[in-house]
Amino acid sequence: MWATLGGLLVFLTFAAGAYCALRAAQTARTAQGAVGWVVFLIAAPYLALPAYLFLGQHRYRDYRTARRESTQVRQRIENFAVSNAPAPDSTDLALAPFEYCANMPAFRGNGARLLIDGEATFQALFAAIDAAQTYVLVQFYIVRDDDLGRELQQRLLAAARRGVTVRFMTDALGSARLPDSYCDALRAAGVQVMDRHAARGARFRFRINFRNHRKTVIVDGVTGFTGGLNVGDEYLGRDPDLGPWRDTHVQLHGPMVSQLQLIFVEDWHWISNETLIGQLNWQAPFAPEDAPGLIVATGPGDITETGGLMFFSAIAAARRRIWLASPYFVPDIDILTALRHAALRGVDVRVLVPDMADHRITWLAAFAYFDDIREAGVRVFRYTGGFMHQKVFVVDDGLAAIGTTNLDNRSFRLNFETMALFFDPPMARQVDAMLRQDFLRSYELTCALDQQHAFLRYGAPLARLFAPLL
Repeated sequence: MWATLGGLLVFLTFAAGAYCALRAAQTARTAQGAVGWVVFLIAAPYLALPAYLFLGQHRYRDYRTARRESTQVRQRIENFAVSNAPAPDSTDLALAPFEYCANMPAFRGNGARLLIDGEATFQALFAAIDAAQTYVLVQFYIVRDDDLGRELQQRLLAAARRGVTVRFMTDALGSARLPDSYCDALRAAGVQVMDRHAARGARFRFRINFRNHRKTVIVDGVTGFTGGLNVGDEYLGRDPDLGPWRDTHVQLHGPMVSQLQLIFVEDWHWISNETLIGQLNWQAPFAPEDAPGLIVATGPGDITETGGLMFFSAIAAARRRIWLASPYFVPDIDILTALRHAALRGVDVRVLVPDMADHRITWLAAFAYFDDIREAGVRVFRYTGGFMHQKVFVVDDGLAAIGTTNLDNRSFRLNFETMALFFDPPMARQVDAMLRQDFLRSYELTCALDQQHAFLRYGAPLARLFAPLL
């Protein structure tokens, strides 16, 4: 009897492995990923099946279907394109690749305020919420029930008491430690809180892929915020282990706010099946700066690899310089090749990363890539003024970007991300000045991996094996 049950269990395990291998072959984002899963699931299903339950990539197809078939959201994007003039011919950059990634056109009439670090960001963000007249839309990957998190909660409660409509959304994994009592207090005051574990959204609570990594706040449809900062005391530099927290956010005005709002609407619709199009203001007034700009929202819901393509397009567009800042550097082969090729063309290519680690494996894996890009002339700078978490780049003197996308495979393929792009020399100068200050708090990496201590020499190649998931 026991032998029969054992044989049945073995058969079922290998059958399940074969089924999941077929699913992986159909839905993996890359050929390498498909091959890896298929071999692992067939050769060692006892080990591979639990890993596939956590890391498998078969939900993104449903998200893509729901997103593309949301006719009202699609119609709003099309109407927005028709009712606003395209960006003027004020840049020598080709806008088409970035517009393709965004599935929206670039527009003039935008204004932006660069927000450097947590104090400036949350001061501006809370002031905007306090001034809200009709509605506030809030989305963060991480919200903590600490001093900063409770201050946000109190601002939202006060807005709701004034009669402002407040909608609040977090990611199930990123905010896993947020207690239900935090959201219950918001709901009791009339705030519309999206269930982090809604069946239409995070269908399996133990799935760690396909996270919504966006950080978005929109007030009355006329003011928007996005960037690298989540809601937690560490983002104000209050974590004794991480110390000062270096990050960048941006406050938006003009048509880009409507574009950012469309992305929030898509995310809200995906989880709740509720369409907010008719309940929101889509007439964001043009800002006096009249800057051309564009919101590029990327993720596994897209048909093509728009996250990586956006960075590839920026690198390819560089003629004199491209400076990139990212807390994590685990790029794919296309981005590595583009960086090396740009440096070989004589472009000043600089990559700014933190010297301090918050995720050890990701930090280790980056060292496995530095030799290749440095050999071609890319300069790698390691920030020493605390932990650096900003996601920023500047190209020549005419393109600057601030947002949520890291230079890693997770941001390119597995997470939903947002970047605000400005085809605007004044904004490029602001980002240039900011990064120059960051370089002063950094040192340039000059040692090859084989000159590093043993932990890095042996740990980096091993960590790189996990690159498709980092």
